Amino acid sequence: MRQVFIAFLFFSSWAHALPMGIEKAIKRSGIPKKDISIYIKDAGESNRIVASLNAVKSRTPASVIKVLATYASILKLGFDYRWPTKFYARGDIYKGVLNGDLIVKGFGDPTLNSTHLKEIVRKIKAQGIKKITGDIVIDRSYFKVGTRDSSKFDENPYSPYNAMPDAMMFNERVSTICIEVGKNSVSKKNPDGSYKLINNIKAVNKPCKGRYSWPGIKIDKSKTVPKVLLQGKMSKHCEKRNICKVITKPYKSFYYALKDSLKKAGVEVDGYMKLQKTTNLSRLLFTHYSSSLEKIISKTSKKSNNLYARHLLLLLGAKQYSAPATLEKGRRAIEYILRSKRAIAWDELKIDNGSGLSRSAKMSAKTLADMYDNAYERYGQRWMDTLSIAGVDGTIKKRFRGTIVKNKAWMKTGTLKRVKNIGGYVKNSEGMVYTVVILVNTKQGNWRASQLQNDIMVWLAKTTKKPSEESNATVREESTQVAYSNNASLSQSQKYYVQVGSFVDIPSKKYLQSIESLDLSYRIRYTYKHRVLIGPYSDEQQARKALSVVRKYINSDAFLLRD
Repeated sequence: MRQVFIAFLFFSSWAHALPMGIEKAIKRSGIPKKDISIYIKDAGESNRIVASLNAVKSRTPASVIKVLATYASILKLGFDYRWPTKFYARGDIYKGVLNGDLIVKGFGDPTLNSTHLKEIVRKIKAQGIKKITGDIVIDRSYFKVGTRDSSKFDENPYSPYNAMPDAMMFNERVSTICIEVGKNSVSKKNPDGSYKLINNIKAVNKPCKGRYSWPGIKIDKSKTVPKVLLQGKMSKHCEKRNICKVITKPYKSFYYALKDSLKKAGVEVDGYMKLQKTTNLSRLLFTHYSSSLEKIISKTSKKSNNLYARHLLLLLGAKQYSAPATLEKGRRAIEYILRSKRAIAWDELKIDNGSGLSRSAKMSAKTLADMYDNAYERYGQRWMDTLSIAGVDGTIKKRFRGTIVKNKAWMKTGTLKRVKNIGGYVKNSEGMVYTVVILVNTKQGNWRASQLQNDIMVWLAKTTKKPSEESNATVREESTQVAYSNNASLSQSQKYYVQVGSFVDIPSKKYLQSIESLDLSYRIRYTYKHRVLIGPYSDEQQARKALSVVRKYINSDAFLLRD
């Protein structure tokens, strides 16, 4: 039997051509190359790399990391998954009276909001309930996340993007205060007794601009019931203003809003709110479902919704490792799902909270590109459309309007101070789709990074031939490459291979013997993964014959590639 032996092993700088258009864009930007990571290739399983610069260097990803959670959730749960919120009764229902408690168990639906209350109340009444003698019990035990309202990531702790997750989420943890100075009216958009509102705004006859266009706001959370103080001078000519802040607990807001909706619908509630786990003594009345996961991940990516991303991470933690969900379970779940589906390799990755609102999260351009390639191969356009579409929607709605990139790029962006990232797909004028990841962590200014990314994507969209053919420069990447073979005499002119599989660890002896038993020559190439390749073949027809054999006896997902 032929023995596997190492044909070559080297640590080298392998070269990838950096096209002239990209070289010019980098030079024009004034950003040092050490601050830039670029990885552009043919989308999918193709190995043709268009451009690579610092592709395996770990960077702060910001919000581009959200796609790890969105894609992992699709792999685990499918596009049509819907988040449940379950309603139980503890006690008998007799002559329209629930002699006991109404129990609501949240499973982390981040989309549950006040617009859903009408339907929820209708379903409660459909059970014949006109009065509840007990309490409204909230079960938020599906997530083990503590009681923090805000991540306090920056100097705006009450801003919606800082909202923390909860299994009983409501209105994305945001309280909305409506101000109409001309009518001397300040009110809560939704009935909510969990915080106090104090109006000290002084109406003035001034133009509605500058310091007279918005009130001052002070939030005091030193007491059990937070206080919101509105103060300062504000023009009486201003139109209605809505102030949206993270002030209170979502389950408390839900309780007050539900109780008010029940009262308006003629359902009396004698009791109050309690936090308690659901027991076996409770009887399921009905389940409220969210919209599809496809719509939820689309909003997560297009609007870069931090809260949704956090909830996806926690949901995956609970689904993979059982409830209650924790941050650590969520991190492990995302990595496990993506690695088990061969969407990412075993290089450095730190997910943190999944939203990108983090300075400790780390990821390379190559890792992100690998995930994008995997998603493209599995789901194609359906997956691509969950990302922001250039010039059409999401975070790049205005960015590429009026350029050739409009409707030709599907992207997720990520921005923090000194961080400007983008990743996704670009289609050129010939209809070729490229996986594109550009991560810039620099002190030279985010606007420079943004312009650099724009220039590269415009250049790529304009190309009519393979971008690598326009290259005149070389960028070097450090990489470990290993190749193994059971046939040392390989002609340089042979270009076709059959990829049998791709593995984190070296394939077992038994697996390799199964290939040898078919009298096929193989080699194993290592570039972040061990890829088992059969061939090479100088003729495509011969390679396709081998592909047919491999698919029949070894792996039905094997595919042809050209080296």
